[in-house]
Amino acid sequence: MERVSGLVCSICGAVLKPSETEYICPHQHPNPGNLTVEFDVEKVKAFIEADEKNKTTWPDWVGMWRYRALLPVELTDISQVENLPVGNTPLLDAPELAKELGLKEVWVKDDGRNPSASLKDRASGIVAFKAKQEKRPIVATASTGNAAAALSGVCASLKQPCIIFVPHTAPEAKRTQLLVYGAKVILVEGCYDDAFDLCAEACKKFGWYCRSTGFNPYTTEGKKTVSFELCEQLYRRHNWARADPATDMLFEAPDYVAVSVGDGNIISGVHKGLKDLLAIGRIKKMPIIIGVQAVGSSVIARAWEKNFDFKTTPLPPEEANTVADSIDAGIPRDPVRAVNAVKETGGFFVQVNDDEILEAIPHMARATGVFAEPAGATTLAGLLKAKKQGLIREGSTLVMINTGNGLKDIVSAKKSVADCSVIRVPKGDIAALEKEFAH
Repeated sequence: MERVSGLVCSICGAVLKPSETEYICPHQHPNPGNLTVEFDVEKVKAFIEADEKNKTTWPDWVGMWRYRALLPVELTDISQVENLPVGNTPLLDAPELAKELGLKEVWVKDDGRNPSASLKDRASGIVAFKAKQEKRPIVATASTGNAAAALSGVCASLKQPCIIFVPHTAPEAKRTQLLVYGAKVILVEGCYDDAFDLCAEACKKFGWYCRSTGFNPYTTEGKKTVSFELCEQLYRRHNWARADPATDMLFEAPDYVAVSVGDGNIISGVHKGLKDLLAIGRIKKMPIIIGVQAVGSSVIARAWEKNFDFKTTPLPPEEANTVADSIDAGIPRDPVRAVNAVKETGGFFVQVNDDEILEAIPHMARATGVFAEPAGATTLAGLLKAKKQGLIREGSTLVMINTGNGLKDIVSAKKSVADCSVIRVPKGDIAALEKEFAH
């Protein structure tokens, strides 16, 4: 498509045509050369300006497809995606957390409201739609659960066959989602990294289209739309009397954006979305990006701390283990761009342990009304630690991203409230309640 000018390698900087490679940079590197989709800025700006002038900007209810000028798929008619309402998730004001963190404003971008209840619907939407347009027979992915559910749900809407590789440790609720959507599930006796490698090998052998995170360059293009939305929604919340979403795309960048990190692809997508908005002149500043990792899966955070040289040295794999299964990755698949997202914005990484993550689940729910899975609550746990360490400027505006709904992992949610009391009373025994509450 004419607005895409090339694919840029995150390690060597080579600019490749989409016809030259399908997944990662073909040049030999010590670490995978993840590819970033590069757009022709002037063509994108002309596309958006024509939409606004002709009052043909797509409405909110179409979700992330509203930003079609900056998407690597051809969208000419709203009917192509009206049954794929991914995105348009709410941006929620969190004044209690703002007070607790010493900030002017804290907002929660709740991507647990997506169709399959996670941010990863955004990546799967782009990849599945692209596969459908290219008439690919099967799309496959490796996942700890969320990306799998996202792909399964989108493929069900598009009538696109898909095959899912998940580690045997994936939560039952997530595995059940896949079967409900009609996906063929391959349960791998191993960890996420084992599932990833087997999926990549199968796709190569059988000619399937691989959606796996980081490996497929278009996953980032879906995830970046969360940045488009949060900046547009922030503008509207501050300028509700003047903003007209039916005709204009007006954006405002917060001071900080915070998100949990596993293999690095979501934080890379957040950064890419902000860079796109800055490049076309729709925001005036680049927010500082904060990445939060679980101590038991913190390869990227430690690579950032050590200023790791990805160009010369292979990133050593580690055995990952954290209650936040969605960010449990011992071999992160998009580490270079994740580190760059923090470095280039003057941000930082924070590491939190599993106890802090579990404590953050009810903390977040009671402060904001958002029930987050462990990976989503990890962000709040990291911000609380960053506050103690004096890493966030007081009086700033911050958007934190909840990447998934708490019902994804009810076992962890139960652990997070294990100390809470439950009052049992006999049927119809009002006296028992009176005894409990009278004082």
